[in-house]
Amino acid sequence: MRLVRRGGSMDQKTALRRERWKLTAALERVLASPMLVLSGLWTLLLVVEFTRGLTPWLGRLNDIIWAAFVVQFALEFVAAPHKRLYLRKHWLTAISLLLPAVRLVRLARVARLARAARGIRLARLLAAMNRGMRSLASGFKRRGVGYLLVLTALVAVTGAAGMYQFELDISGRSGFPDYPTALWWTAMLLTTMGSDYWPRTPEGRILCFLLSLYAFAVFGYVTAAIAAHFVGKDKAAGAA
Repeated sequence: MRLVRRGGSMDQKTALRRERWKLTAALERVLASPMLVLSGLWTLLLVVEFTRGLTPWLGRLNDIIWAAFVVQFALEFVAAPHKRLYLRKHWLTAISLLLPAVRLVRLARVARLARAARGIRLARLLAAMNRGMRSLASGFKRRGVGYLLVLTALVAVTGAAGMYQFELDISGRSGFPDYPTALWWTAMLLTTMGSDYWPRTPEGRILCFLLSLYAFAVFGYVTAAIAAHFVGKDKAAGAA
């Protein structure tokens, strides 16, 4: 009888875990569309902050969106039966939610703090990119050409804002005269055409390296897709 009870208890625990994972997945599906919109706004605000700075009301809007993301993460974390597993899968999301609470950027008055602030900005940028990628992945049912184009546009826009910000020198001048120039440079990098300018700051070099990796990955994906298309056509013609 004890064995039967233990077995029944284990079955109940397994069923409960399964239901909680279903609840977590349902929450992600329900919140996918609104969070996709909020992720787009959050990314846009990050670009504005890095290139021009946020006005007080834009700063409040940014805080409201951040609070919405915190609530979403808290709901999914509470619903998930395995907290450590959930955190392992969403650790970058957790970092992206923690970093806006760090106000070190506003305190950067000396060179040492300014360097730390640039490192925090780099982490925020990468976390925002990850957030946008996850939202796009959940918003697109089929990850085809449309998904790839939107994803590349997201990487280009945010990457250009990061390069413009990280390449600022002590006098406040950037290695790029304006944001459109930084966006053009990033687009050339993503198309693997390159440019005469190369980053001077450690954060700019790290971001440039990551953008180059993304460009090569996309180039390989597009090349494979084109090859598969023509191979399929040749097979269809041969069968006919």
